[in-house]
Amino acid sequence: MSRNTTHVPSRDEVPAESRWDLSSLYDSDAAWKEDLKRYIQLTPEIDRFKGTLGESAQKLRECLEFMNRMNMLQERLGYYAHLRLAEDVSDSRNHDRFSRFMQAATAAEARASYQTPEIQAIPDERMQEFLRDPGLAEFEVVLRKILRYKPHVLSESEERLLALQQEPNQTAQKSFGALTDADMDFGDVDTPEGPKPLTHSSFGSFMEHPDREVRDRAYEQFFSEFVAHKNTLANLYAGSVQLDIYQAKVRNFLSARAARLFPDDVPESVYDNLVETVASGLPELHRYYDLRRRALGLSRLELHDTRVPLVPELTVHHTYEQAVDVVITALAPLGEEYCRVLKEGLLDGWVDRYENKGKRSGAFSAGSYEGWPYILMNFRDDLLRDVFTLAHEAGHSMHSWYSTRNNPFQHYDYTIFEAEVASTFNEQLLAKHLMEQSEDPSMQAYLVNKQIDDLVGTLFRQTMFAEYEHITHNSVESGHPLTVDLLRAEYHKLLEKYFGSDVHLHELADIEGLRIPHFYRAFYVYKYATGVSAAVTLARQVVHGNTVERDRYLNFLKSGGSRFPIESLQLAGVDMTERTPVEVAIEKFSSLVNRLETLLLELGRISSTD
Repeated sequence: MSRNTTHVPSRDEVPAESRWDLSSLYDSDAAWKEDLKRYIQLTPEIDRFKGTLGESAQKLRECLEFMNRMNMLQERLGYYAHLRLAEDVSDSRNHDRFSRFMQAATAAEARASYQTPEIQAIPDERMQEFLRDPGLAEFEVVLRKILRYKPHVLSESEERLLALQQEPNQTAQKSFGALTDADMDFGDVDTPEGPKPLTHSSFGSFMEHPDREVRDRAYEQFFSEFVAHKNTLANLYAGSVQLDIYQAKVRNFLSARAARLFPDDVPESVYDNLVETVASGLPELHRYYDLRRRALGLSRLELHDTRVPLVPELTVHHTYEQAVDVVITALAPLGEEYCRVLKEGLLDGWVDRYENKGKRSGAFSAGSYEGWPYILMNFRDDLLRDVFTLAHEAGHSMHSWYSTRNNPFQHYDYTIFEAEVASTFNEQLLAKHLMEQSEDPSMQAYLVNKQIDDLVGTLFRQTMFAEYEHITHNSVESGHPLTVDLLRAEYHKLLEKYFGSDVHLHELADIEGLRIPHFYRAFYVYKYATGVSAAVTLARQVVHGNTVERDRYLNFLKSGGSRFPIESLQLAGVDMTERTPVEVAIEKFSSLVNRLETLLLELGRISSTD
């Protein structure tokens, strides 16, 4: 079925074969309601274990088994409600369903808040005895993870107070969203095609517009609106940083960064190695920006020139079914089982394929223990990048598929640190396959340019963000308050560092540090950079290796949350405590820049005398 039409159908108009099949979760809304009723009825039973967890291994096991059943039911209810909302946010029934779930889940989590402190209050000697009991063997991983937090968990009454703060703690993030998504008005931008609305989602498209004057107008108009609200934005971000530091201190961590890296057991040296190693590769990034300048025929590169494609996306049509075939062929190095399961899933119920009115934009994978690993797409058959998006989300979904089949519920869920590896890995194999299949220099140049820009966005840009977060938190922890001037000055230094002296910085450029939503989830963005570095390294090993390298990678997917991410990646063949994976990614970036320069010379887009 080909989809390239200006008509956006309502949800009811989307044929069944183009929708995901949510029957692996619930076959009807009525069945969901019955399970929600059962969940609410079971919630008071959480109380019956209170005060018993240290009595015996059997009592502890009874509680953990009951909570496993409750959590599995909660996950199933939550995923169904989330997916139904994502398929049509304009349907009030979907909002009502999700709200009802959230109320029930919040009530259950509040009742269960005593369990972690009570487990951690069990004397060490008795807990070691419990851990030797065969009846608790399947819970050993989760118990040891809980015990890691022992120095950072407070008394039951203190934990309750912290739990009650969860909603007000969202104030800065919610206010930032309300201000930037609802209250700010960016107006329209004049283009050769007529005025077009400037929004958060359209800003990226404007930065890729072939008309430089349009890019310039959109850039200044967009960031001027942020400057107009600079004091509010600075106060919101400062409040978020102060909250991070408060929470770290309350839980006896040395710093906010240490607190955020603790759950994944990631040493702070991994973060520092990333920043330092990427810094050593910045000359290669600056060389690419100079190549950009030459290819665009400019005497000076502006920030709004750094995202426009050097090779416009070629019109290559793939129906959804053809895109699936391309992806499956590209992923052949991962073996028969991986490709067979994935193809069946992509064609038979995992994917909600096309845009409809009210559907969430973009794409995501949503894997749960009892349901299929669903994928939301807004697939267009005239965009080659949508084939890459499909491969990316398929990586997440197969990670979930392997994890659920090789782990019990209590530790199947892998971390985001690991998740970004599986998705980017697939993109690496797809790019390699498409390069090998094309003899057209224009197509090859497009594919190389896409890979370069992807690395700019995930490796270099996310590392710059990570460095900024560390600077801002260190500033407050050192007793220096975050003011508008300080925030803009620090961000300006980083822009100079990462873009180099040959890229002109607009006077509004440093306000960008106040518009990044990820900063309200501190010390998160570095995972994109570590993830792509690990993926590049592992893809190289699998492609150039044999079944040993492939099986190591598949075992990584199977490990789920049974290990901490550093250990699971080490078993896969990449050690993120060393600089080597980041160096490999920078080496890949450098080779791609070399290849792009050669192709642009061949296409006559640049000359050797530029």
